[in-house]
Amino acid sequence: MMNKLGVLMLDTKFERIVGDIGNPQSFPMPVVYKTVKGATVSRIVKEGDKRLIRPFIDAAKELESQGADAITTSCGFLALFQKDIAAGTKVPFYSSSLMQLPLVFRMFGGPVGILTARKASLSMDHLAAVGAEKVPSVIYGMDDMPSFTSAIVEETNPLDKEKIEAEMVHLAKQLVADHPEIKAIVLECTNMPPYKESIRKAVSLPIFDIFTLTEFVFSSLKQ
Repeated sequence: MMNKLGVLMLDTKFERIVGDIGNPQSFPMPVVYKTVKGATVSRIVKEGDKRLIRPFIDAAKELESQGADAITTSCGFLALFQKDIAAGTKVPFYSSSLMQLPLVFRMFGGPVGILTARKASLSMDHLAAVGAEKVPSVIYGMDDMPSFTSAIVEETNPLDKEKIEAEMVHLAKQLVADHPEIKAIVLECTNMPPYKESIRKAVSLPIFDIFTLTEFVFSSLKQ
């Protein structure tokens, strides 16, 4: 029997296309989901609301009771709560793709680019919470990208895959043009992986995301 992944989901309504962490077809292993009621994008991304730590721990315990062998989340900004949630779980817990930053930097020996859903909200506290505050990095955000922001951050418009893909590729190319010293890119947001291959093709750099981290974690588990 294959090991099972548990995913703690934010309280959102936007479409989860294949490649998004919220779509079980995105994974090679069975997945169980638990939505944390009240954990909106605003409260997690914009506010970093610590009152949600306990509900996330309780939800993680529910996933454990459903047989999850490892647990992750649907939002990279939950890096801020990595220590607290991990302390409340019995199985491996990895909150964010940002946890890969130190490893990626050491592997490539140069600065790492970070593409995030909202640069205005991604603080040094988030990076420090996963041991990445000293990693040389350059952060570019989707803050001014209307299709991405309106669909995923504000949830005011339907998700338009083609338009978001174009925005993602544009931002990645801008990042590399402005910072040619970048050796690799980490996608903070778990809604970005559907566009990973287009980004990789556009910039010809290694791309890391929540799925590369999941593969790493699951390769360590006893079957």
